Amino acid sequence: MKNTVNPFLDIHPDVKAAIDGGLPVVALESTIISHGMPYPDNVATALKVEQTVRDSGATPATIAIIDGRLKVGLTEAEIEHLGKTGLGIIKTSRRDLPVIMAKRMDGATTVATTMIIAAMAGIKVFATGGIGGVHRGAETTFDISADLQELAKTDVAVVCAGCKSILDIGLTLEYLETQGVPVLGYGVKTMPAFYTRESGFDTDHQLDHPQEIADAMYAKWTSGLKGGMVIANPIPHEFSMPKEDIDNAIEQALKELDEQGVKGKESTPFLLSRVKELTGGESLKSNIELVLNNARLASKVAAEFSKKA
Repeated sequence: MKNTVNPFLDIHPDVKAAIDGGLPVVALESTIISHGMPYPDNVATALKVEQTVRDSGATPATIAIIDGRLKVGLTEAEIEHLGKTGLGIIKTSRRDLPVIMAKRMDGATTVATTMIIAAMAGIKVFATGGIGGVHRGAETTFDISADLQELAKTDVAVVCAGCKSILDIGLTLEYLETQGVPVLGYGVKTMPAFYTRESGFDTDHQLDHPQEIADAMYAKWTSGLKGGMVIANPIPHEFSMPKEDIDNAIEQALKELDEQGVKGKESTPFLLSRVKELTGGESLKSNIELVLNNARLASKVAAEFSKKA
């Protein structure tokens, strides 16, 4: 459905009906489809995440750019296209959007661009795997994810399993604190580290019920405080990987990253791929389960927030 306010925005009829009806909607990203997992696992996971959102009482809105159009809600054929094309789809952050739209290209949305487009459509809750952050060695490279700046200014709550454990978690939390972004632990005080439940760092506050999270969202935005929120939802115990195993795999992957000179937006896909190989595929299984877990929580938060909006 073409949007008359934003001529580049297309909202799927099911998503539009839910938004107009004040029903819970959960935004989902598309970089995880094109760059986060191999085909056909990526497509199967994307469809399973959408179904998990539906089963949890909300409407899924997977976001991507197709032929220059900002799509809020994808067809199964569009998800298949993203999955099959894989790395051939441009990983699109805020800086890339004008060119991708103008040249009518396809783009997979990062956390940052998913937040931007979700906000355009009026969606307040977004489920992903893990947010980007401050990369290790950023004190010399200045490699800091645009996700963090987006969280500072865009009014969307992001449900995640913490930031990706390939990052410098301590510096990421410091950056978010400086930008005034609340980091809320769901049922935990310790910041989860994507594949594992603990990072050695604390969240700002522990909230134990989706309603408490919705209350905090409502209080923040109703009072005029701009910016997003991080809802840190730890991976379920049964799918959490041994910290030593994942730390060793990450250190090896980082060493190879440096040796091969991989930089910029290619860093995260390279690292995630190598960690998967080094863990014998166990990290991919954990990745899928944590995304599903985040989708369930995001749906509950969206349902609670829809009662207030």
